[in-house]
Amino acid sequence: MATVAAPSPPAPPPADSDTRFFGHPRGLTTLFFTEFWERFSYYGMRAILILFMTAPLGVGGLAFDTGKAGVIYGTYTALAWLACLPGGWIADRFLGQRRATLYGGVVIMVGHICLAVPTLPSFYLGLACIVFGTGLLKPNVSTMVGQLYGPDDARRDAGFSIFYMGINLGASVSPLICGWLAQSRQFGGLLQTVGIRPESAWHWGFGAAAVGMFFGILQYLAGWKHLGAAGMNPIVPDDPAEHQRNRRRLQYGIVATIVGMVVIALLERTGAVRLTPRGVADGFGIGLLVLTVLLWAGLLGLKSWTPAERKRLLTILCLFVASTVFWSVYEQAGSTLNLFADRATDNRLFGMAFPASWFQSVSAVFIIALAPVFAWLWVRLGPRNPSSPTKFVFGLLFVGLGFAVLVPAATLSASGVKVSPLWLTLTYLLHTIGELCLSPVGLSATTKLAPARVAGLMMGVWFLTIALGSYLGGRVASGYEAFPLPTLFGVVGGIAMAAGLVLAVAVRPINRMLASER
Repeated sequence: MATVAAPSPPAPPPADSDTRFFGHPRGLTTLFFTEFWERFSYYGMRAILILFMTAPLGVGGLAFDTGKAGVIYGTYTALAWLACLPGGWIADRFLGQRRATLYGGVVIMVGHICLAVPTLPSFYLGLACIVFGTGLLKPNVSTMVGQLYGPDDARRDAGFSIFYMGINLGASVSPLICGWLAQSRQFGGLLQTVGIRPESAWHWGFGAAAVGMFFGILQYLAGWKHLGAAGMNPIVPDDPAEHQRNRRRLQYGIVATIVGMVVIALLERTGAVRLTPRGVADGFGIGLLVLTVLLWAGLLGLKSWTPAERKRLLTILCLFVASTVFWSVYEQAGSTLNLFADRATDNRLFGMAFPASWFQSVSAVFIIALAPVFAWLWVRLGPRNPSSPTKFVFGLLFVGLGFAVLVPAATLSASGVKVSPLWLTLTYLLHTIGELCLSPVGLSATTKLAPARVAGLMMGVWFLTIALGSYLGGRVASGYEAFPLPTLFGVVGGIAMAAGLVLAVAVRPINRMLASER
C-alpha cells in the first residue's frame, strides 16, 4: 500500500529576513532568556561570594582574610572564563554549540546546589562545577547569537546589544534576591522564627541561584525549535584522520586532568605538598600567562591561514590586549568595590538600610537603561559608526575614570567616614558606559572577524581576556587591606586610561589594515 509522506515543516526564514523578535531573528529571544537565567545564577552568587568568604564564623561566613578571599575570588572567576577555551573547542569538534550550552547549564545548576550545602568541601566543589559548566555554556550561547545573522547583516551589533541587555536583566534582579536572602535581617529573622539558624542565610542565597539556572534550562529546551540550524552540529573535518586526532586529544585531556587532580590530592594528603590559596593562585597565574603566549604563538604560527585571515587574527590580538586591561579593572566590581560597599559606604537609602550586595545590581540597571540607546546609536550613525578599536578606546577611558572618581571617596573613608552611596553609583555609571562601548562590540567583532573553522575557539579566546582580567582584578582585591585605598584606586584608574591612550594611537593603522583586506 502506498504511503503518504508527512508534510515537511516550514523552513525558517532566511537570516536577513527574519524579523520576528523586535526586528531580529526569533531565535534571539531563546538565547536572550537563556543568558538571562544563567546570568541570574552567576551574578546572584557573585554578589555575595567575597562577602561570604570574609564574613566572621559567628554570622555563618568562612572568616577568610581579604588576601585569601581575593586570590580565591580572582582565581575562581578567571577559571570560569578560562574554561570557555576548551568549552568552545569541544563544541566545535564534538557536541555542537546547541548541546554544549544545555550540558553546561545542567552542570552550573549542580554547582549552585553544592554551594547551598554548608560545608567547606561542598563550597569548593560547587565553584569547580560552575567553572566547568560556564566553560561549556558561555562561549557557545554567544556563538549561536552570531550564527543567527548573515556575515553582512547590519543588525549584528544591535542584536548583540539586545542580547547583552538580556544578560543584564538577569544580573540586575539576582543580587537583589540572593543578597536579600543572604544578608538581610528580615530573612534571617524569618529563618529564626521557623527554627532554622539565621547564620545559614548565605546558603539560601546560593540556593536561589540554583533555582534560577533551573528555569534557564527549562526555557532553553522550550525555545530549542526557534534556533533553526544555529549550533546544531559540530564541524567535522573532511579528513577522518583529523577527527580521530581530535578525539584522542580530548581523551588525553580528560585523563590528564583527572590524573593531575588525583596526584595533587595524594601529595596534599601525605604532606609532601602544602597547598595554600596564594600558592595555588601564583601557580595558576604563571600557567595562565604561559597558556596565553603559547595559544597566540600557535595561532599566528599556523601556515594554513590566508593573508586576510592572518590580518583578522592580528586585529583580534590587539583587541585581546585592550580587553584584558579593561576587564582587570571592571571585574573588581564583585571584589574590591564590593568590599568598599560593605565596609566604607553608608548603605542607606531614604533612611532605610540595604545589603551591600545590592550595589551589584546598579551597573546592570544602567545597562538596561542605556543598552537600547547604544544599539540605536550604532545603527543611526551608519557609515560614521566608529570602528571596533575606537569603541575599545572609549571603553578603557570610561572604566579608568570610574576608579579615578573613587579616589576622593577613598580619602574620606580613610578617616573613618562612611561615604555616600552616590560615589559608587557614579563609578558604576562610568563603568557601564565603558562596558557598552567594549563588551558587546567585542563579542560582535570576534564572531565577525574569526575564521569560520575556529569560530567557537575564537569566542573562547575572547573570554580568555576576561579570565586574565578577572585574575588580575582578584590579585588587586587581595591587596585591599595592604595598600591605602586612594593609592590603590588611583593606580588602577590610571593604568586603564593609559592603555586607552596607547590604543588610540594604534586605531588608524588597525583600520587601514582591515580596509586593505576587504
